[in-house]
Amino acid sequence: MAEFKWEAKQRNGKVKEGEMEADSEAQVRQRLMSQGLVPVKIKKKPKDIQLKIPGLGAKVTTRDLIIFTKQFSTMVTSGLPLVQCLDLLGKQAENPEFRRVLLEVKTSVEGGATFADSLAKHPKVFDSLFVNMVAAGEIGGVLDTIMVRISEHIEKSSNIIKRVKGAMTYPAIILVVAILATIVLMVWVIPVFQEMFMAGGNELPWPTQLMIDISQFFQDHVVAIFAVLISIVVGYKVALSTKKGRYLWDSLMLKAPIFGPLVTKMAVSSFTSTLGTMLSSGVSIIDALDIVAKASGNVVVAEGINTIKARVAEGKSIAAEMANVPIFPTMVVQMVAVGETTGAMDSMLNKVAAFYDQEVNDAVDTMMAALEPVIMGGLAVVLGGMVIAMYLPTFSMAGNM
Repeated sequence: MAEFKWEAKQRNGKVKEGEMEADSEAQVRQRLMSQGLVPVKIKKKPKDIQLKIPGLGAKVTTRDLIIFTKQFSTMVTSGLPLVQCLDLLGKQAENPEFRRVLLEVKTSVEGGATFADSLAKHPKVFDSLFVNMVAAGEIGGVLDTIMVRISEHIEKSSNIIKRVKGAMTYPAIILVVAILATIVLMVWVIPVFQEMFMAGGNELPWPTQLMIDISQFFQDHVVAIFAVLISIVVGYKVALSTKKGRYLWDSLMLKAPIFGPLVTKMAVSSFTSTLGTMLSSGVSIIDALDIVAKASGNVVVAEGINTIKARVAEGKSIAAEMANVPIFPTMVVQMVAVGETTGAMDSMLNKVAAFYDQEVNDAVDTMMAALEPVIMGGLAVVLGGMVIAMYLPTFSMAGNM
């Protein structure tokens, strides 16, 4: 499909302008006439030439989506037409990439496409969850309410991810500093001590000799060491790109001693929150489960949800099938069963999600409490051991004197 600029006369004689996405000029002319307009000029819109450098282009952020959904909901509730809302929000968007996307969505809606279908043309910005909830809102005539729910869901998910990332920042920085300090000691500091000890001609204690041998190995094979590290990183990326590698990694993440409980609780929180939001928005249980599986981010969890979806499609109880997936605790299964029985599944899922949001916060605190002493202890052993090993000959010389 191509974009066309058009001018047409209204019944009162006024000239109206706009843009429309269509297969041909004839299709544009036909649509304008069906709207009671007399086409004056129709011209194909030239394509903008854009130079995009990978990694440097503007990116639509979660904050952009939250602001858009909140403002859009307010405008629709105030009675503004859909196209006018998109035009206003598109023109005032600070992010140039998001501005382009919103104006393209507006053009698509003007061309006769539904709002949901227009959003679906930009999957990198509006995921399947967003699009399906909008579609449900359009069908039910509650688009303003749906947009509020979408913004709340995105904001809550974003806050959880931010908290987890924030908790991991400190250990990551400490680990990087420790690695850099070790490299500096091995490559530059220990060789200085080595020359001094060799000049003395005395036999060195075994810890000191070990450190010197390791330092010498680093200096002799620095290129090979970096090549191995790069190979490990590339191998990790390649392995994750395969189904088997991704499945193995996601399985390990769920079973890891410190990270496992956090990953599991995040998966349960995401499942209950997303499913509850979609059911309360009028999305069918099968479609909702399909979207939740795709949005899970963990292939092991996605496989379990897809199994539940297949059984539910056959008429089975969702709670009974959840009980067969190890990731879901008994409490969650029982509450979902109560929701099924009472017909308040969405409300019950949202309550479970609220509970697990707090569980995730507690798990982050627990993980940090466990990681800090491990990291600091490891640093003390490695760096402290290296320093002591290099000063042992000095202590021996002092003792001999």
